[in-house]
Amino acid sequence: MMKYEIFRTIVETGSISKAAEAIGLTQSAVSHSLASLEKEVGFSLITRGRSGIKLTSNGEQLLIYIREILKWNELMVQEIAKINGLETGVVRIGTLPSVSIQWLPSIILQFNQDFPLIDIKLFEGDYDDIDQWILDGTIDFGFLSLPVSKVYEVIPLKKDPLLCILPDAHPLSDHKKISLEQLCDEMFIMPKSSIDKDVRRILKKHKMKPKVKYEISEDATIIAMVQNGLGISILPEMTLHFLPESVRCIPLEGDYYRSIGIAATSFKSMSPGAKKLISFIKEWLTQKGETELQ
Repeated sequence: MMKYEIFRTIVETGSISKAAEAIGLTQSAVSHSLASLEKEVGFSLITRGRSGIKLTSNGEQLLIYIREILKWNELMVQEIAKINGLETGVVRIGTLPSVSIQWLPSIILQFNQDFPLIDIKLFEGDYDDIDQWILDGTIDFGFLSLPVSKVYEVIPLKKDPLLCILPDAHPLSDHKKISLEQLCDEMFIMPKSSIDKDVRRILKKHKMKPKVKYEISEDATIIAMVQNGLGISILPEMTLHFLPESVRCIPLEGDYYRSIGIAATSFKSMSPGAKKLISFIKEWLTQKGETELQ
């Protein structure tokens, strides 16, 4: 089983050295384990190049089964621990940057205090990354903007308002609310669809076609461009945690928001540790007054 864990970690980290550091082994031990697994199966699993490691086509096929084996082994280990009255295991989460910053530090700190034997591993990415990680079994569950694919089970968590951001010298900066129609003639900085599909969804619904000057994937870059007068944009409130004083955020007229939720292939077949963490997250959000969806 250790060979499988090492192989998965090599793929996730992208290098032998990083995998060795993550697992706590020497590079030679990791390389030896990989070579042993390749000898056992009878074909190469990865190729090495200047850009790092890359899975072979056979390696990609095998990884699907290895992830399933490790998933069910972890489930068994946690069930045994649960029967013995212990709370232990590993939970792998896919998370959006805004969730990582706003929620997870406090959640993980408190969860670790209550369940010190349950290890949480974070995988941070955009919507597309997390969607793929859920599908291929890299993570137990992920935070996503709802709705999602019908193949997933979901738990809605929060309505995150969408706000217009603009420089404080902008003529609309003193408005209490801004309508979508008022944005038509403005130079618009569009969040890329894989980062914030919610903005595109709302504009499409209302048949709005703003003058898109730039398409940017990073929220921080969008904010910096707005600050320098290169356009205005729309972003979820949770991404606006470090807003410069020279940038204003103003609510839109209408009930526009992204719905943040937890998605997984199956909550019923989840490990006890993952179920425990999800329950803890829901309780934490309720205590903080964050939960707005039922």
